[in-house]
Amino acid sequence: MKLTDKQRRYLRGLAHPLKPVILIGNAGVSEGVVAETRRALQDHELIKVRMTGAEREARDTALENLARDTGSAVVGRIGHVATLFKKRSDLSKIVLPD
Repeated sequence: MKLTDKQRRYLRGLAHPLKPVILIGNAGVSEGVVAETRRALQDHELIKVRMTGAEREARDTALENLARDTGSAVVGRIGHVATLFKKRSDLSKIVLPD
């Protein structure tokens, strides 16, 4: 899923007050983490993910893998916290600007 800069900015604004709902530890991205992320994206569309422990490159790789496996888009990443978005196929709560 591709997002424009305007859409990313809009989603970052919506995500600002959110707390991370997915925590990824030193074990990295497992099948359980992917399944839980899919469920959270289906429920909320826009979520924050906290990654602990790993170095920056390892966090980037884990985040790319998680986004690919869940079919979501990375809205942004600051430090150990990333924001993911996946539009719902039915009854979407978030309307993206053009």
